[in-house]
Amino acid sequence: MNWLLEPLQFEFFGRALIGVAMIAVLCGVIGTFVVLRGLSYIGDAMAHAVFPGIVAAFLLKIDYYLGGVIAAVFTALGIGWVTKQSGLKQDAAVGTVFVGMFALGIVLLSRTNSYSTDLTHLLVGDPLGIAQEDLLATGGFTLLILGVLYVIRKELILVAFDEIEARVIGLPVQRLNAFLLVLIALTVVLAIQMVGTVLVVSLLVTAASSARMLSKRLPSMMMLASLFGALGGVVGLYLSYHFDAPAGATIVLVNTTFFVLVLLFKRK
Repeated sequence: MNWLLEPLQFEFFGRALIGVAMIAVLCGVIGTFVVLRGLSYIGDAMAHAVFPGIVAAFLLKIDYYLGGVIAAVFTALGIGWVTKQSGLKQDAAVGTVFVGMFALGIVLLSRTNSYSTDLTHLLVGDPLGIAQEDLLATGGFTLLILGVLYVIRKELILVAFDEIEARVIGLPVQRLNAFLLVLIALTVVLAIQMVGTVLVVSLLVTAASSARMLSKRLPSMMMLASLFGALGGVVGLYLSYHFDAPAGATIVLVNTTFFVLVLLFKRK
């Protein structure tokens, strides 16, 4: 019992638990669409593409959420524009845009005196460093994104399962795809505080993939993905505290362990 209660005496640990739980639920819901649409690579791409916006906000000493959101919207719209103008497939456009954006972020970050320290923080995250204002901002954005998803859920589901039918009945498929990219990018901005740009794709994909193996129904898949993500986040935080390990990486390892266990269970 002391193993469970000891970390809770620290305020930063309690804030980290709440923050990770909120992000896990959000990533579970949006990650369901990512897995169903086969967009796992986009989660990784967006994690790198929003990097220059976060770095620019850091250099200008403004809220990094603002910089990340601007970069997220710019990247999502840029991918759609490049795809339309060039005639390339979406994966080629994504690869071109995100590599250029990430390189821009590295160049910007190299202008700071604490280049390596700040880069490490942004790449691997620090959920234990969440401040009260960060927690409030995370909660506000989480409710906003979940609310938007609820409003357009039917359209997104139809596009995910039958894009041709969606076009036939007149849905703006291209706009919906771009809007989904924006929501994914905003989710990535929130998750970067937890696990950084390198590991953020795990929050979007791993829990949702575990849920996909256990359920074929969308609502239950979202619930399972949120549950797996939240449980992985809580267990990962406790393990990182007691074994003095990096919190973000530990959370990812726990989520990966859950995935392997579900895979073995599925095979039996």
